[in-house]
Amino acid sequence: MTLPEHIRDDFSQGSLDPDTMAKDPIEQFEHWFCEICSVDSDAPNAVSLATASGLGVPSVRTVLMKLYDAKGFVFFTNYTSRKARDLEENPRGAMLFPWVRHGRQVIIRGSISRISKSESLKYFLTRNRGSQLGAWASDQSSAISTRGILESKLQEAEQKFASGEVPLPSFWGGYRLEPESIEFWQSQSDRLHDRFEYTRDTSGEWVITRLAP
Repeated sequence: MTLPEHIRDDFSQGSLDPDTMAKDPIEQFEHWFCEICSVDSDAPNAVSLATASGLGVPSVRTVLMKLYDAKGFVFFTNYTSRKARDLEENPRGAMLFPWVRHGRQVIIRGSISRISKSESLKYFLTRNRGSQLGAWASDQSSAISTRGILESKLQEAEQKFASGEVPLPSFWGGYRLEPESIEFWQSQSDRLHDRFEYTRDTSGEWVITRLAP
C-alpha cells in the first residue's frame, strides 16, 4: 500500500556541528532534552526500549524515562514483566528517543541493571496514589481473560491499604541503562542527516565519531 501523499516526513534542521557539541554525551543529551521540553509537553521522555531474551528474541515497547544522571537513564517496571525477564537473561538493551517533529533522535545502547531499593522507593513515593495502587494490581505481561480482573485486583489493593500509605511492592522497581554509546541524529535536507556517536576510548574518555546517514 502506498502511503498518503500528505504525510510529512521532512523535518530538516540546521547542521549539527561537532565542535559545538558537549564533550560529555549526558551534557549533550540534557541540552537537547531541555530544549525539546521547552517547546513540547507531549511526553518528550517517552522512549522505545529494546531488549532481547537469552535466545535473542527481540522485544520493543514504549516506556517513560523518569530519571537520568551521569550514571545513566532510569525507567520503572514490574519485575515479572517481559522486559524484566529479558533483562534477567540478557542484561543489555537500547533506548530510542524519537523526537520526530523536531527532526532529532537519540539512541542509547548499553548494559541495564536494577537500581537500589532505596532509589526505587524514592521515586515510588512521588507517584500519585492511583499509580501506586496500580503497581500492586497488575501482574504485568501475564495473560488475563477480562479487564474486570484488573479492576478487581485494584479494588483489593484499595481495601488492603485503605488506612495508610501504599508500600513499595517487592516486585516493582527501577532499571538503569548505563550507556556504552550514545548517538545523536539530526535531520538534514536530501536525507543527508547528521549523526554523531559518543563512545569511550581505551582510557575511558568519550570520543565523538561522525557516522554516515
